[in-house]
Amino acid sequence: MLTLGVQHVWLVALSVALSSTLGVLLGVLSYRRPGARRAVLAVTGAFLTIPSFALFVLLLGLVGLGTTPVVMALTLYGLLPVVRNTITGLLQVDPAVVESALGMGLSRRQRLLRIELPLAWPIVLTGIRVSTVVLVGIAAIGAIVNGPGYGNLIFNGLARVGSPVAADLVLAGTLGVVVVAVLFDAAYTVLGRLTTPKGLR
Repeated sequence: MLTLGVQHVWLVALSVALSSTLGVLLGVLSYRRPGARRAVLAVTGAFLTIPSFALFVLLLGLVGLGTTPVVMALTLYGLLPVVRNTITGLLQVDPAVVESALGMGLSRRQRLLRIELPLAWPIVLTGIRVSTVVLVGIAAIGAIVNGPGYGNLIFNGLARVGSPVAADLVLAGTLGVVVVAVLFDAAYTVLGRLTTPKGLR
């Protein structure tokens, strides 16, 4: 259980890091352009409409079995909440604050990094948090392509339906996923307190 738990946490953490980096970047690049915003949100939203079994199998044909197809799929599934919240957070920054920064002579990049993103951070972090919880559950399905984590217990139990240990295996895997989700959520609570300015809490 402990080994599978470490694998599950690592798998989700890696996927969240990739989807968060890409999602924030897409949000920053598109939030000022309505057409680009709609296109980015439509594409990232379309990824969530693809059934996870189908996406894992499609990626299996491209990159083979193991961790790689799972990470790729989870990264795609995790984009929408991050992109949407990044765009929302940046659009909600008070224009007067941006104008003041402009009057102080800050460049576009400086305004983004020093003013806009810090003010939008609580909303962005909420998007990353939602994405993480979603990916914790989807990651379990990755066992269908030999991905790591608690999904292996669940699928082993399903493969042994009718045997005395089937229900125990499925229950153990399910509880493991729940515990990982709770741990991630607690970690985000602490992260939010440490990284959010007091005036924005």
